[in-house]
Amino acid sequence: MKHGHLSRYFEGVAAKLLSAVETRPSISHQHEFNGVQQLKQLFGTPRKIFDARFIYLGEDEDDFVSVDSTVTWYDSRENHPKRTEHRLYYLTTAVSEMASEGDLLVIGKRPRGNLLVLIVAAGTTAESQIRWLFGLQGDEKGRFTVVSIEDSRDVPLDLASRFVLEELGIEIESGDDFLELVLDRFSTGFPTTAIFSSFARESLRDVFAKDDPDRALVAWMEREEILFRTLERHFVADRISRGFGSDVDAFIDFSLSVQNRRKARAGFALENHLECIFKDHEVRYSRGAKTEENARPDFLFPGSREYRDVSFPSNRLRMLGVKSSCKERWRQVLAEADRIKIKHLLTLEPSISGSQTDEMQKNNLRLVLPKSLHKTYAPKQQVWLMNVADFIHSTKALTH
Repeated sequence: MKHGHLSRYFEGVAAKLLSAVETRPSISHQHEFNGVQQLKQLFGTPRKIFDARFIYLGEDEDDFVSVDSTVTWYDSRENHPKRTEHRLYYLTTAVSEMASEGDLLVIGKRPRGNLLVLIVAAGTTAESQIRWLFGLQGDEKGRFTVVSIEDSRDVPLDLASRFVLEELGIEIESGDDFLELVLDRFSTGFPTTAIFSSFARESLRDVFAKDDPDRALVAWMEREEILFRTLERHFVADRISRGFGSDVDAFIDFSLSVQNRRKARAGFALENHLECIFKDHEVRYSRGAKTEENARPDFLFPGSREYRDVSFPSNRLRMLGVKSSCKERWRQVLAEADRIKIKHLLTLEPSISGSQTDEMQKNNLRLVLPKSLHKTYAPKQQVWLMNVADFIHSTKALTH
C-alpha cells in the first residue's frame, strides 16, 4: 500500500457481467452472485462477513445510489468431506434492485477489509471509467475476472484516476505537506476562486503555459486541488471539533455547503487557469459574455463585440464551454451561441463512453481535453479529440 497510489484504496477487484438469474426476481429469488470460484484469490476460504458499500452508477448524475450493507462469503458445503462450494451472499438493497442483465459488477476489496460493490449500467460513461481505472478488458462474461492491485497495476494517482475515485465517493488523501504554505496566506478563511487559482499557479514556478499549455493546465489543476483540500480539511476539522450538538439540520447544512463549494470551485478554477493560458498565448476572447436569450458561453473568440457584429463572418467565430465533468450537462453548450455551428467543450472528465462522444459529434460538438487524458479514451475516440495546444493554435488561426 503506497501513498498516492491505487493500492492505497484497493487491494484488488473482481468483475463480471450480471446474468439474468442474478438480476430478475421473476427468474430467481436467490441473493448470491454466480461464478465465485475466482473470488478465493481475494477472500481466501474461511467464512467471512464483510461490511460493504453498494453503489449503482448510471449515465446521469442523478443515477447514483449508495447503500451500506453486508455480504457473506461462505462454503455452502463446509460439512462435506471432499467438496467445497463457496458463495457470496448479499442482502436486497436499493442498489441490487436497480441491477439489469449485462450490467458490470465490480467488487473491490479495500485495505481495511471492507468492500465496495459497484453495479454499473452497461454502455455508460461510468462503465468506461471503471474499466479504465482497474484495467478491465471486457472478458468478464459468466465468471469473475480478478485483478490484484500490485506491481504494474499499482499506478500513481493522476488527474484522471482521482476523478474516477472521487466519483465513487472515495476521499483522496491530500497529506499535510502544504498546510503551512496555505495557512500562511489564508488562515482566516477561503479566498475567492480567482485568488486561490493565482496562488496555485504561483506555487509552481517551473510550469509555463507558453511552453506546454496541456501540461500547465493539468499541473495547475492538480496543485490547486491539493492546496484546496489541505485548507478545506483544516477548516472542516476545526468546525467538526466544535460539534453540532443535537442540531441535525446544522450538520446537514454544513455538509451540503462543503459539497457545493467543492463543485463550484472546480469549475471556476478550470476557467481561471484557461483564462491565464489564453492570455499567455495572446488569444483574443471574452469570458462569460451574453449571447442569445441571456446565454453566457464560458469563452467567446475573438470576443463579444465581434459576435454582436452581424457583419463579422460567423465562420470566424468560436466558442468554448468549460465543464470539469460532463455527464448529461454537455447538451447545455449547444444552445449558448446560435451564430456558431460547431461548438467546443473543454472537460477534465476521463473515458467518456463511445455512445456519448458519438452523440456529441452528431450535434456538432467537439471535445477538448488536456493531452494526458486522451489515453483514457478508446483509439477511435482519440482521433477526434482535441488537446489544449491544438485548440489554441486553430483558434488563433481562425479568429486573428
